[in-house]
Amino acid sequence: MTSLNAHANELASVDSLAPIFKASGDPLRLEILRVLRRDTFGVLELSQMFDMRQSGMSHHLKVMHKAGLLEPQREGNAIFYRRPLHLDSDKLTDQTIRQIFETVDRVPLAEPLQKKIEAIRDQRADQSQAFFSRHAEQFREQQELIAAFDLYAEPTAELIRKRAGKQEWQTALEIGPGEGAFLPVLSGLFGHVVALDNSRDMLAKATRTCIDEKLNNVDLIEGVTDTLLARGDSFDLVVANMVLHHVPSPADIFLDAAALMNNGGCFVVSDLCSHDQDWTKENCGDLWLGFEPEELTSWAADADLVAGEQLFIGLRNGFQVQVREFWKTSRPA
Repeated sequence: MTSLNAHANELASVDSLAPIFKASGDPLRLEILRVLRRDTFGVLELSQMFDMRQSGMSHHLKVMHKAGLLEPQREGNAIFYRRPLHLDSDKLTDQTIRQIFETVDRVPLAEPLQKKIEAIRDQRADQSQAFFSRHAEQFREQQELIAAFDLYAEPTAELIRKRAGKQEWQTALEIGPGEGAFLPVLSGLFGHVVALDNSRDMLAKATRTCIDEKLNNVDLIEGVTDTLLARGDSFDLVVANMVLHHVPSPADIFLDAAALMNNGGCFVVSDLCSHDQDWTKENCGDLWLGFEPEELTSWAADADLVAGEQLFIGLRNGFQVQVREFWKTSRPA
């Protein structure tokens, strides 16, 4: 009887694999899985990327979602798709899905497809940059509709102070400094600080902060992380305060931060947890409605960064902020 039950369980396990292999047994669907390795794309974006009608793309995505290869992510009124965040290492179906991901990821994306992905990212970046150009004068007011600066800046600063006191750190980078309100903290802890922003209007405000606060060890650079990578810069600490939900590809920020950090360096992130308050897109220029903590952890792992301390701050208006640290090579005690 025992052997019969075991055989029946084996058959049931095999049966559960059939939808996965059927859903992945299509070249287009494998390509979709590849472009979603680190990014999250909407149906319309994927339709543009693969030159097909939206109804056809929706069908493919539905089949893949039903098989567990993808999961939907609501961003306001739009539905985006990503690879599943939770895969159980002890579950046969999840092991199979993970193996499919690992296999397709070995094949580099074709250059034309990569260019289409870059074009979509550029569209998102232009959208974000245009917002901050229009609303530079109301930046603090807009941001504090979500979270007052001190509510996330002080815990982030305290975490950095605690770590900097135990490390021989000299250089720091802040990605997206906004008006430069966090730069006095970094300037007081590090010998050299770089502030990087792609908005000339916001850099002008950060420059004024540096002048007013006499921050003589801060360099302000207009550009993106690729700008610093091309220069060969490196840092002991990289900080991104409430920035990820404004960037076209948050996962790439983790890759670039890792590439810009010295061994033993730390990437500190404060950002919103996933929420459903769609008004932030229009009022605050948000591209993403926050992130699941597992998303940040997954992106960090892809960049060979080790997750460290984490703090979650609940706000009265329903938002929640996560403060996270990710280490290059190893996490200190």
